[in-house]
Amino acid sequence: MTVELTTAQRDRAAGVLLATAAGDALGVPYEFAMPPAPGVEAAMTGGGLGNFAPGEWSDDTSMAVAISRVAATGGDLTTEAALDQVAEGFLEWHRSNPPDIGIQTSAVLRATRTRLTTGESGTARVMAEEAAAHAAARSHSAGNGALMRTAPVALAHLDDRSQLAGAARLVAELTHGDPLAGDSCVLWCEAIRVAVLEGRFEIVAGLDLIPAERRAQWQVWLGDALDVETNRAEVVPGARFRPNGFTVVALQAAVAAIVTTEVPEQMPCRHLQYALHNAVRIGDDTDTVAAIAGGLLGARWGASAVPWRWRRAVHGWPGLDGIDLVSLAALTIGGGKPDPKGWPTADVVPYSEPASSKIIAHPYDDGVLLGTHATRNHEVDAVVSMCRVGRNQECFAGATEVLHSRLMDSEDPTANENLEFTLYDAADAVRGLRAEGKRVLLHCVAAEQRTPSVAVAYAVLLGHPVEDARRDVKAALASTRGRGRVWDAVSLLAESSDKGATTA
Repeated sequence: MTVELTTAQRDRAAGVLLATAAGDALGVPYEFAMPPAPGVEAAMTGGGLGNFAPGEWSDDTSMAVAISRVAATGGDLTTEAALDQVAEGFLEWHRSNPPDIGIQTSAVLRATRTRLTTGESGTARVMAEEAAAHAAARSHSAGNGALMRTAPVALAHLDDRSQLAGAARLVAELTHGDPLAGDSCVLWCEAIRVAVLEGRFEIVAGLDLIPAERRAQWQVWLGDALDVETNRAEVVPGARFRPNGFTVVALQAAVAAIVTTEVPEQMPCRHLQYALHNAVRIGDDTDTVAAIAGGLLGARWGASAVPWRWRRAVHGWPGLDGIDLVSLAALTIGGGKPDPKGWPTADVVPYSEPASSKIIAHPYDDGVLLGTHATRNHEVDAVVSMCRVGRNQECFAGATEVLHSRLMDSEDPTANENLEFTLYDAADAVRGLRAEGKRVLLHCVAAEQRTPSVAVAYAVLLGHPVEDARRDVKAALASTRGRGRVWDAVSLLAESSDKGATTA
């Protein structure tokens, strides 16, 4: 991939895998069981068909990770070598004895493994042949198992929609030979590409990439899913799109959840959360529908729209977490290379910027410390970082938990497209960690803009007037700049809090 992305586009790209996993983990407890009632939020309680741990993702994200690990090397997913690596990743996952796996996917992967043990070579070729044979022998073989994992394919080919369509179909055909499965992946990947690059939903953007003989039918199917008035008339919007094991109906269910969910006027990126809850409420194959929806919602709203509790909770095969998913996305859009500071692969991201090493207590809570990249020897349990960090950044100083917040020190309005929510979310992370009894370090590079702004936001969440909080944070933290777009945005957060709009 050669396209140069803006800060906002990078955030949206990072949201694709993260929101896929969030939707997956939200849907796990309700798969083929009773979904949450209208008005009741889904929860990452685990369980489900695979007896998953709380926050653990299922086969949807695991197979997406197998694709992402190849895409993160900068490879072209249409090549034989890359497809072999993806197929081998699927087999690696299958050999781990996953607790939940689709019937069709399992059959294809088992048959592939059997053939490879006889000495055949060409993993992708063998797998695609088995998928084609499976489809040819059955009239209903267009399951949702290819669509559920397709989101990372879009990140690998943001710069070429035709190549993206080819890659989406080839990766789908590794396990699902029915053309409708490939069509659904092409449509969803193109919608994700548009959302990442342009920041909008355009569900029908890929219709011209579908073979002409099926295009009209897809137009009808998509039109049905986009019929907001009809879908909202149901007790659960989109509930008519079940059972949703068929790839067409799974796509329709995801679309219906997205388009029938209103975008809030304040902190509009909360649409991501609300739409994922609605996707789970549709029922049936809940983890898959929500994972599919999550890929597009993350592409539209970004990683900065995924709440800290979800970012903290999600994890799964092969021993990855939410931070790893963001790293895979960053490497994919970076052509397999880290940025000039070595992020996201560096164990420690180097900073040469001058910064104080003093440890400053928050004026309203001495269990919250305000610091910089140079802060050391603080004996905290948790860290909330608002700059690029490695897994073992020196300022962590032994903390057992680290949360990353995508807050940029920039006056460019597009650099923090979800600014009000991001401020709220970082402050809420501090509040949540403190409620668990943890001592918390809140830090950025030099504690000039982001750290003091979130410190003020935290004070607002504690009930302090914003002007009092600004005065007292500035008095405590000498490095505070006291001006700028991030600092000013705390006033919006205070107004939202007064109106009850921050309970995201």
